[in-house]
Amino acid sequence: MAQDSSNGRLAVLGAGKMGGILIEAFVRLKLVPPEKISATVHHDLAGRREFSSGSIPLSTDNRAAARAADTILLCVKPQTVGTVLNEIRTELDDRKLLISIAASVPAGYIEQRLTGNVPVIRAMPNTPSMVGAGITAISKGKFATEAHLESARFLFESVGKTIVVDEKHMDAITGLSASGPAFIYIILESLAEGGVKMGLSRELATLLAAQTTLGAAKVALETGFHPALLKDMVTTPAGCTIDGILELEEGGLRVTLIKAVVKASQRARELLFSNGAPA
Repeated sequence: MAQDSSNGRLAVLGAGKMGGILIEAFVRLKLVPPEKISATVHHDLAGRREFSSGSIPLSTDNRAAARAADTILLCVKPQTVGTVLNEIRTELDDRKLLISIAASVPAGYIEQRLTGNVPVIRAMPNTPSMVGAGITAISKGKFATEAHLESARFLFESVGKTIVVDEKHMDAITGLSASGPAFIYIILESLAEGGVKMGLSRELATLLAAQTTLGAAKVALETGFHPALLKDMVTTPAGCTIDGILELEEGGLRVTLIKAVVKASQRARELLFSNGAPA
């Protein structure tokens, strides 16, 4: 499966929010057929889960799912990773690929809890993946090869862009692109509130704010211009935009956003052991 993910079996351990988003994309785009996917959940959620592209059986047996799979996608909470690895360790070997999207959990932490040279890929996707507009950072562990990296890239490119990074940057990426959508939604909501304050309907204000946010991001991505240059292109001398920017600067928006990313990144470093993860 490291060469072609469509030819092997996939186990998604933890088919919650992000796990479900990924399953939906893999099936919809025919990367992995439904009959080759097994997924696990907490005991009270077992059964079957309906996706737009079909139905996937859900079990509580992580070990059985890992045993039957060629690639294992670990989507559980950071504090649960150690426990799940203890369950599945006997089912993993160097012929299987383990991809973890658990925030804060280094590849080395996973490798130390497994037997043999199990290839591990660490990945950090974000929730815009649900509409194919996500971005996923991936890095390889000690035993993973370039082929394993390409296999992970093949999967995650189905839900947006993929970048390969040094693992040392993963916590910062978590604070920026994984937490970032929440920060953007606050900005979007605030822009819409401004429109409502000035007499627009909430529906219209939200549409204007959302499309403006989407358009600005698209311009930044497609032109490659520095955001400061793009800002200056909108800002005319003695115009209305500069007055708005002055209010943003006086309100400390720039510094507040920087501090939000820093704080989220710092928290990402702490998640693994915040609730007493196994040593």
